[in-house]
Amino acid sequence: MDKIRSASRTRSGWTARLAALGAAAVLVWGGLGGPAAAATVTAASATGSTATFVAGSATSATGSTATGSTATSAAAHQATDYVRSCAAPTRQGQMACLALRRTDVPAHRATAVPAAVSGYGPSDLTSAYNLPAGGGAGQTVGIVDAQDDPNAESDLAAYRSNFGLPACTTANGCFKKVDENGGTNYPTSDTGWAGEISLDLDMVSAICPQCHIVLVEATSANMSDLGTGVNQAVAQGAKFVSNSYGGSEDGSDTSSDSSYFHHPGVAITASTGDSAYGAEYPATSQYVTAVGGTSLTRGGGSRGWSESVWETSSTEGTGSGCSAYDPKPSWQHDTGCSTRMEADVSAVADPATGVAVYQTYGGSGWSVYGGTSAASPIVASVWALAGAPNSGDIAAQYPYNHTGSFNDVTTGSNGTCSPAYFCTAQAGYDGPTGWGTPNGTSGFSAGSTAETVLVTNPGNQSTAVGASASLQISATDSAGKALTYTGTGLPAGLSISTSGRISGTATTAGTYSVTVTASSATAHGSTTFTWTVTGSGTETVSVANPGSQSGTVGTAASLQISATDSAGKALTYTGTGLPAGLSISTSGLISGTPTAAGTFTVTVTATSGTATGTAAFTWTVSGGSGGCTGLTAWSASTSYVPGDVVSYSGHKYTSTWYSTGATPGAPGSWAVWTDNGAC
Repeated sequence: MDKIRSASRTRSGWTARLAALGAAAVLVWGGLGGPAAAATVTAASATGSTATFVAGSATSATGSTATGSTATSAAAHQATDYVRSCAAPTRQGQMACLALRRTDVPAHRATAVPAAVSGYGPSDLTSAYNLPAGGGAGQTVGIVDAQDDPNAESDLAAYRSNFGLPACTTANGCFKKVDENGGTNYPTSDTGWAGEISLDLDMVSAICPQCHIVLVEATSANMSDLGTGVNQAVAQGAKFVSNSYGGSEDGSDTSSDSSYFHHPGVAITASTGDSAYGAEYPATSQYVTAVGGTSLTRGGGSRGWSESVWETSSTEGTGSGCSAYDPKPSWQHDTGCSTRMEADVSAVADPATGVAVYQTYGGSGWSVYGGTSAASPIVASVWALAGAPNSGDIAAQYPYNHTGSFNDVTTGSNGTCSPAYFCTAQAGYDGPTGWGTPNGTSGFSAGSTAETVLVTNPGNQSTAVGASASLQISATDSAGKALTYTGTGLPAGLSISTSGRISGTATTAGTYSVTVTASSATAHGSTTFTWTVTGSGTETVSVANPGSQSGTVGTAASLQISATDSAGKALTYTGTGLPAGLSISTSGLISGTPTAAGTFTVTVTATSGTATGTAAFTWTVSGGSGGCTGLTAWSASTSYVPGDVVSYSGHKYTSTWYSTGATPGAPGSWAVWTDNGAC
């Protein structure tokens, strides 16, 4: 993707950022035996738990955190490092995973005795998002990634064992790994994508421990292979498919939509990106749920947790934006973006408040990960807890049917933009976090409690030019509220009242696409139909008569002739009888400089090719100012040079060459004299 930067970044400026969380916002990284630079390393208790803190946690074997004393050190956050697991794309249509691995947290291997680890664990996430423990039985979550992780199943086992989650293996039917064609011809192994795979599998386990998991490994990071992987995940029975990758938008996106992401009855999630403000694909697909990222910290209000938009810098943070290509789905009603807007919902993604992950292929065991790659499988798994979408439904609409069922994120931004909600959190919907983060599972359920407006389509309409029209549009509101109507694309001469009646007299022939919208102020619906206005019987062309015109020899003139055609056709213009020096364009503009005095009868004709109209008027051109008075009369005995001006036989002449005895106006004198017209 064009906005993915170098593989490794040093995150700076965290002192002020974390200080804003308050004195209680203590970050403990590294678990047992953490780095010396950590803000606090609290000795573990006999049960293996560590101190409670806000931004991230050292998580015990059971996924819980215990209360203990802590101390704050702002210096701990001045040099927090992470690496991007995947290389940046090098061409259009290539994707990159969106996993970010912390490098300032020492990795360590799993032990026979469950150990405390850094980063949020299952119980932290289920607490933060108000989720039931141990749910998901009977559901299958699909994970689509590129390349192979040969240690995927064993690393998954280590994660689940450490947190006391039920085993999920090939042998017990819980776990299945396939290539993009459904077989076992796995692609080339890749340590970067292996980190993404570990993150995805661990997040499904943390949120939905009873869910089955099917991992589809695409042959490459090309959209065509990853998209084939999405289709394969659905074919394997997954009703929830997570895509933790992204790339630049391009003109092929709508084709990819229909080829890979249009799966009614399946919930498909996609990460919005880690490069701060800006739209990415496939999160902008109209058929997926775009998942943004937050910073998640413990403490704050009755919830016990607080969240803000994840942004580290102008180039690092959750993605958001208005698509350049994908159309707006019918359930998305923000007004600043006429196309697909991302995100829809969000979850934790900030590496500074990241999650615990176990990875041995390309990793050394326990690590801390962030990126919107964490948020996508979290939301897909919450969806699995809510249950499968209805057959035939585009599941991406469900969060829009339950907008009050989320933790509304109202602080933070991921860049500079206009309108502000594209990149800045606010009450209700905004680009970086959508409707917010999960608060239980009801936001993803198939049932609809949202207010809806249904506008009845009146069918195609036809009216003749000059005829009056009257059409009542009707609509219903599920909440029984009163509706007001607006319309666009109406034929000229027609208008719509706030009560929904279209009326007036059509004035211009043509075919119009009319859209009528009914709104209750809290919900709206629309319908579109065609209105054809035909010509009124025989086609006629009417040319407006401009009236008598006057001018002066030598003075420029300009006159626009106008005409209308009853069938609304384009017209071309011609003219006869124009004063010398004037001409008419095909668009009806008469212009030029008169060269001869006199009174002229001008006729202008406008034609559509099938009908014509004319207008006739007089145009009087008088001689130049002063007539011939003051001009020297021409003399046969005088020698003239270029530029000399004389009068002769009532006309004004200008010499254009050297001459003696050449009579103005006589045959052959054109080479010597120019006739400036009567004077």
